[in-house]
Amino acid sequence: MTAKLILTKDVADLGNRGDVVEVADGYARNYLVPKSYAVKASAGALRQAEAMRLAREETERKARAAAEELAGNLSGSRVVVAARAGDEGQLYGSIGAHDIVDAVEKFTGIAVDQHIVTIETPIKEIGLHEITLSPYPGVSFQLTLDVIPA
Repeated sequence: MTAKLILTKDVADLGNRGDVVEVADGYARNYLVPKSYAVKASAGALRQAEAMRLAREETERKARAAAEELAGNLSGSRVVVAARAGDEGQLYGSIGAHDIVDAVEKFTGIAVDQHIVTIETPIKEIGLHEITLSPYPGVSFQLTLDVIPA
């Protein structure tokens, strides 16, 4: 026996909010419905599910468009960071995501979240470094970070 449900929250390996799914009766009765992850699919609930799905798609579309606009504005940009360094070009500390975000805002006036910055290893020397920013799944771009001695 299966039950037809509408998900009210994203459920891993099952679906996203607003999706109509068919699951085993026990899974629906004992887990999804009591924890408010889903509701039974009635005619009114199906209309509401369609509205939730459309709202989710619109939100995702806007987020992707904003990420693509950010990528268009910053892609290929060069951002300069001044840091204290020794004679051989080694920094006394390291440059992290927070420092990069501050530098991007200072040089471009565009605020970015530090969670979108990908650094493979901490930057510990003077010179040019390629930084990847990923503001949305499937949208990523390169930024050149120029670390100079302070």
